[in-house]
Amino acid sequence: MSLLSPRLRSALRLARRFAAPYRWQLAGALLALLFTAGVTLSIGQGIRLLVDQGLLTQSPAMLERSIGVFMLLVLLLAAGTFSRFYLVSWLGERFVADIRKRVFDHLIELHPGFYEHNRASEIQSRLTADTTLLQTVIGSSLSMALRNALMLVGGVILLFVTNPKLSAIVLAALPLVIAPILLFGRRVRRLSRQSQDRVADVGSYVGETLGQIKTVQAYNHQAEDRSRFAATVERAFETARQRIAQRAWLITLVIVLVLGAVAVMLWVGGMDVIAGRISGGELAAFVFYSLIVGMAFGTLSEVIGELQRAAGAAERIAELLRARNEIAAPADCLHLPEQVAGRLDIEALRFAYPTRPERLVLDGLELHVAAGETLALVGPSGAGKSTLFDLLLRFFDPLSGRILLDGLPIERLDPRDLRRCFALVSQQPALFYGSVEDNIRYGRPEASAEEVEAAARAAHAHEFILQLPEGYRSCLGEGGLGLSGGQRQRLAIARALLVDAPILLLDEATSALDAQSEHLIQQALPALMAGRTTLVIAHRLATVQNADRIAVLDQGRLVALGTHAELVAGNSLYRRLAELQFGVVEE
Repeated sequence: MSLLSPRLRSALRLARRFAAPYRWQLAGALLALLFTAGVTLSIGQGIRLLVDQGLLTQSPAMLERSIGVFMLLVLLLAAGTFSRFYLVSWLGERFVADIRKRVFDHLIELHPGFYEHNRASEIQSRLTADTTLLQTVIGSSLSMALRNALMLVGGVILLFVTNPKLSAIVLAALPLVIAPILLFGRRVRRLSRQSQDRVADVGSYVGETLGQIKTVQAYNHQAEDRSRFAATVERAFETARQRIAQRAWLITLVIVLVLGAVAVMLWVGGMDVIAGRISGGELAAFVFYSLIVGMAFGTLSEVIGELQRAAGAAERIAELLRARNEIAAPADCLHLPEQVAGRLDIEALRFAYPTRPERLVLDGLELHVAAGETLALVGPSGAGKSTLFDLLLRFFDPLSGRILLDGLPIERLDPRDLRRCFALVSQQPALFYGSVEDNIRYGRPEASAEEVEAAARAAHAHEFILQLPEGYRSCLGEGGLGLSGGQRQRLAIARALLVDAPILLLDEATSALDAQSEHLIQQALPALMAGRTTLVIAHRLATVQNADRIAVLDQGRLVALGTHAELVAGNSLYRRLAELQFGVVEE
């Protein structure tokens, strides 16, 4: 039976893939490993010379020569150990840095549907905790495993060279040592994966709770969260305890069996020395090699547990790398011209979210938006308004039907080429940790300070930005923490304006604004929309009245299309929505 499980072999394949660019450093580390193992094994012969020629001959000159040889071996061992430690540790850090970059680069390109099935906080745990474990194993445990494997093989060979009779005793004990390694190793592998999953649960709970700390405290939920977190931590502890117990039993058995075999060997060897069949130096060398073999076995049995944990971590990382991006550029993709007019044609669109495939969010939707037109989307909650934005940006592909941009089907376009044509302002504006100007520049990192200020002025954000401690260089908390909802929304609008895309998507863009801010934005919106195709999800009367046309959606279907006055007069659903949401109806 192989000591390498399928999971461990998969982890080694992952390591081999990331090791390929550093073959020379890897070769140097392996050479240092071989060198230090060889020098360590040579110390046994140094001990043999010290005993037989230095002590038993009672010659000071021979003793000095033997000690000189021994010290030379020690110095060589120190130099080899330095090289081995530096190169192996460097490789561990380098591999993990590359793995983190590769995983992040892969994750950031995955379609949003992937994150409906996978918690972002758990993915974060894999990217941090699992890769840190890999760094420890590659930079330390793997080196120990390879070194002790070499010591084991070399020690067994030198045992037979030194004394075949005594070696047979050690050899007879090997099956007794291998059996518990195989038995407990399987259990450790299973518990290692469970332990990593439990640790990820802990990280996920912390991220979710602290990320919503205001809601937690507003509802006095701290006691319940403490209780739930404690239960999550205890589950992680219990799994780790079981894993540790299995490893402890494994190490204990190996020590008892190995050192028991050494004790038997010492008794037989001691009797041979007394009878004059072998020399004292030969026995001393044999004892040294026996201890080398025993310690190598003990270390390997312990390190194998670490390698199994690393294998579990590598498997979790490999799962992320295997995740397939369902939204990708086709092989024969079309290319948009540099200047895009912004005409949109939505034809017989049907869509259901992957997590709820039985419920159609859009059912045969037909819409045609002329270049430069402003179209408002209204309808009850769940009518499919925000979903349409997701499909326009190609975060998902429809079940059937298609969307055309300037006559080109968007599924035939590179998603990057498609998305440069859109500027999105969502209902919950996404701001990032960093300065105000970095957040406004998010879609155009190369924009000048003057362009950033112009966008902020157009979004009526300039005045409040100047009141911040460092103006445009003021650092925002995560998610724009510290700003009001209206201030966050105006920064998001400024970011969308700076991109200057031909199509503007406003998803309740004024919903978080106070009356004064909304008034300022409403005054600016007509000028901001000029020359752009604009789709507005809105419940506010002022925004709807500024639209060229209004599309009324209900249960994923287009039920009416026209101006505000036409729809109030001719559509009962729109009239009811106007009465409920606008508070006033003008025919």
